[in-house]
Amino acid sequence: PLARVELGLELRRRGLAHAAIDVSDGLLADLGHVLERSAVAAELFVAQLPPLPAAADPVLARRCQLAGGDDYELVFSAAPARRAEIAELAVRLALPLWCCGRVIRATPGQLTLVDDDGQAVPIKDKGYDHFG
Repeated sequence: PLARVELGLELRRRGLAHAAIDVSDGLLADLGHVLERSAVAAELFVAQLPPLPAAADPVLARRCQLAGGDDYELVFSAAPARRAEIAELAVRLALPLWCCGRVIRATPGQLTLVDDDGQAVPIKDKGYDHFG
């Protein structure tokens, strides 16, 4: 996998991201780190994540997508008002990006996984835990 260095640099240069982290321990684990350090909470919408490969076992593929590590993609937060600028940057970098969550008012560090029906889904595996 290729680290998204150019994307990270551009997000910083343009002041587009409030916070960002590379996904090396799993999307849920790394997003959790950002939420804890930023003292905010978030919802992550399963239906808005990148599509899964058609031939893959959907349960395993989703688990890998949420908790698998060493992707080196970036997960970042940005103001909704900056969405058009982020879309333009994605086109310029020829890089698909997905808006798949939102920051919410809740217990700091709380991450809620939301299914296609808008229901909270229990999080069983967040990814790699360095101290677990």
